Amino acid sequence: MTQQDIQDQTGWRGSREVWLDAARAALIDHGIDAVKVQPLATGLGLSRTSFYWFFKDRAALLQALQDDWEAANTQALVSAAAAYAATIPEAVLNVISVFLDAQGFSPRYDMAVRGWAHRDAQVAARVSAADDRRLAAIREMFLRFGFDAGEADVRARTIYLVQIGYIALQTEETLADRMARIPAYVQTFAGQPPSVADLARFHARHGGAGGGP
Repeated sequence: MTQQDIQDQTGWRGSREVWLDAARAALIDHGIDAVKVQPLATGLGLSRTSFYWFFKDRAALLQALQDDWEAANTQALVSAAAAYAATIPEAVLNVISVFLDAQGFSPRYDMAVRGWAHRDAQVAARVSAADDRRLAAIREMFLRFGFDAGEADVRARTIYLVQIGYIALQTEETLADRMARIPAYVQTFAGQPPSVADLARFHARHGGAGGGP
């Protein structure tokens, strides 16, 4: 690779991550119609031809956006549901934590992709598959703690559909209100209250976070 090649990849052409970050921001802020090569190039101060160094075409960028969304949002939830917990209340708090972590699951990203899915059957199918994967992960969490299949399914749906409702309604809560509701949410979702130690760890982890139950 020549020095010019290196400069082309890391200099004025930008990078794959730069273009993908710009596409993600455009999708979240303005919807899928804003994810077009020329407006992205203009916003980045790069040439339109720079885009094609990293992506074959717009369709490739849109595919990369879907992959990115799954890697960020879906994987965060799946990993949390599989994380170690000594009790089911602690496991439920692990899942709730995903929706409060600004560095993990992004509610606005989820909303944007779901809005896109209303206009694109392929994206709709992918969102449906992601929902199934997320629900399966939470269901498996309950199964690990001895719940039967039917109850595990209903409890998983209760957690997940409540959270999606929070996102869809763009619910806003003060930190005090949100944290005050956590023990009752856990009691409802798990059928058992969290311990004082569970809540202390949760508060220490999310003292200033926000985003849902």
